[in-house]
Amino acid sequence: MPNFKKYSYDQTAMVVVNFKDQLRPNTFEFTLHHLIEDHINLSAFHEKYKNDGGGRTAYDPAILLKVILFAYYKGVHSSRDIQWECENNIIFKALSCDTVPHWTSIASFISSYPDAIEAVFEEILLVCEEQGLLGHELIAIDGCKMSSNAAKEHSGTLDELEAKQYKIQRQIKQCMKEHKRLDKRKPRERERKEQLEQSIDTLAQHAKRIQNFLKTAAPRADSNS
Repeated sequence: MPNFKKYSYDQTAMVVVNFKDQLRPNTFEFTLHHLIEDHINLSAFHEKYKNDGGGRTAYDPAILLKVILFAYYKGVHSSRDIQWECENNIIFKALSCDTVPHWTSIASFISSYPDAIEAVFEEILLVCEEQGLLGHELIAIDGCKMSSNAAKEHSGTLDELEAKQYKIQRQIKQCMKEHKRLDKRKPRERERKEQLEQSIDTLAQHAKRIQNFLKTAAPRADSNS
């Protein structure tokens, strides 16, 4: 028997990472981070905070916006699941600087600033689409292409941009609607466990079917013969 190194996925490890290094250039998360940090005005989110004279500190809206939009990008729409991602997913940890917002804080933020959140997400997604960063994950704006130079007022460009904007607005509203719907449900740990077991069972069935097919399929003819 070959003597391989032992390994186990069912373990916890302390890993030293630099959060900024996890946000690699030409990725959605890199663009999301730098747009929110350097280019987008977030003053609309600051008006309701009244803790400058003391009291408990609040999560920075920049952090919440990053983890929520990245969650939507990955197809995650519930506040509890976003909290889980911040606890376990290295990219979420990098975007949140490992602050792990509680799910109730995420849900409250979504409910408190719907219009401002939609405006920020729309601006970010328009930039990301122009850079070709959408369509590779679960946020995809199908059937509408944007010119690489959208500022150029030649025929059709503004119409294309408006069509793109409409599709992005619709996508954001759908994500936020689904987010609020899922947050109303009570957590069901047993249901999650059953879903995990079902996913593993389905995967095993598919793998077995493919393996049986490969064993029985006739070999392909040599194209050079």
